[in-house]
Amino acid sequence: MDSRLTSEEALKLFTDGDLLELAKRADEIRKKKFGDVVTFIIDRNINYTNVCKNECKFCAFFRKKNQRDAYLLSYDEILAKVRETVDAGGTQLMIQGGLHPDLDLDYYENMLRLIKKNFDITIHSFTATEIQHFANRAGLSILETLKRLQAAGLDSLPGGGAEILVDEIRRKISPKKIMTDDWLDVMRAAHSIGMESTATMVIGFGETLSQRLEHMEKIRRLQDETGGFRAFITWTYQPMNTALGGEKVSAQDYMKTLAMTRIYMDNVKHIQGSWVTQGERIGQLTLAFGADDLGSIMLEENVVRAAGTSFDMSTRKMVDLIRGAGRVPAQRNTCYEVLKKFD
Repeated sequence: MDSRLTSEEALKLFTDGDLLELAKRADEIRKKKFGDVVTFIIDRNINYTNVCKNECKFCAFFRKKNQRDAYLLSYDEILAKVRETVDAGGTQLMIQGGLHPDLDLDYYENMLRLIKKNFDITIHSFTATEIQHFANRAGLSILETLKRLQAAGLDSLPGGGAEILVDEIRRKISPKKIMTDDWLDVMRAAHSIGMESTATMVIGFGETLSQRLEHMEKIRRLQDETGGFRAFITWTYQPMNTALGGEKVSAQDYMKTLAMTRIYMDNVKHIQGSWVTQGERIGQLTLAFGADDLGSIMLEENVVRAAGTSFDMSTRKMVDLIRGAGRVPAQRNTCYEVLKKFD
């Protein structure tokens, strides 16, 4: 068995390693774990509100409560979106929104109960940032808040809100948002009650390779402790329409980072490639850089779209994309169990 890569070894590899050599190494690890199967899921992102008190500089989606295009979906509107998702073969909901200053915990509990009462669908929803906000509003601990949401129907947590788990970066891009230890504490608490999650990293905020690796190390360490992360997903910051501005990360930088996540994060089973921020062709290329999953055919997505990036996907296009990379496409559920193979 290969010995675990230390952070010092990883940084040298990340800094000096040849892109194609990294790709080859990452792909060999992927192949040992998964053979030629590449998975995807059919789901919907429901952004129940764009009102947010955090006002992150990198976000083009949020609005202040009194802005003309601020909104809050009604339960009926949410249920109609869930019905469309189920009718389209979707098996998962990602419900996420801004930190609305007026909503209490019972708003979210009632939403979850209504969905579960009417539909058989997995609710993979609410970022760590939202969970802490709910807890603060309710005057409850993170653990008690998660237990109440779980009892109401919350199945698992997405990894959003992590961005870069280095407080120096967080203070620059989202000073009102939760800091590194807060995010990790929410995930630790969720894992302690059997609520698994994914982990994410957003690159392109001017962070160093060392800081990206520091982020990976924190996830790897918590995974050693809890085993609760199902997958790791790297996104790239989309600068259009944001207060932060800046340039998009190059495809080469993204691919190198993706390969490193597969090589370094030896205890996280699934590595997801992002066609949402990269487009179909780069999404397809991720399958040669360690990715075994291409995420979701999003029936709706608003946050990345607000930042000026939009790519449409269908089951047919996804299957063709995966086949075009010489792999076997398979539809999965939230737990990464294969529901259907497209041989």
